[in-house]
Amino acid sequence: MSDNAVEPSEVRHVADLARVDLDDAEVERFTEQFGEILAAFEALDEVPETDRETELTNVMRPDEIREGLTQEEALRNAPESEAGQFKGPKVS
Repeated sequence: MSDNAVEPSEVRHVADLARVDLDDAEVERFTEQFGEILAAFEALDEVPETDRETELTNVMRPDEIREGLTQEEALRNAPESEAGQFKGPKVS
């Protein structure tokens, strides 16, 4: 990858989109860093593809229907309830 993979004008454009003010030193630093990031992605393109060994399978157990709490049991420890529902503080 060339040293000019990212231009300072592109860094300024991205900074403007992000509403970030950058001085000239920061633009230069980010230009170099973006170039390094792009070089790392380019290196990933060189990694050889491999065949998958097996198909993925779901290792989770199937859902089971089980008896739940009654409404009274669910509300038993509630500090306050009203009309069969939990009652919490008012939020304004």
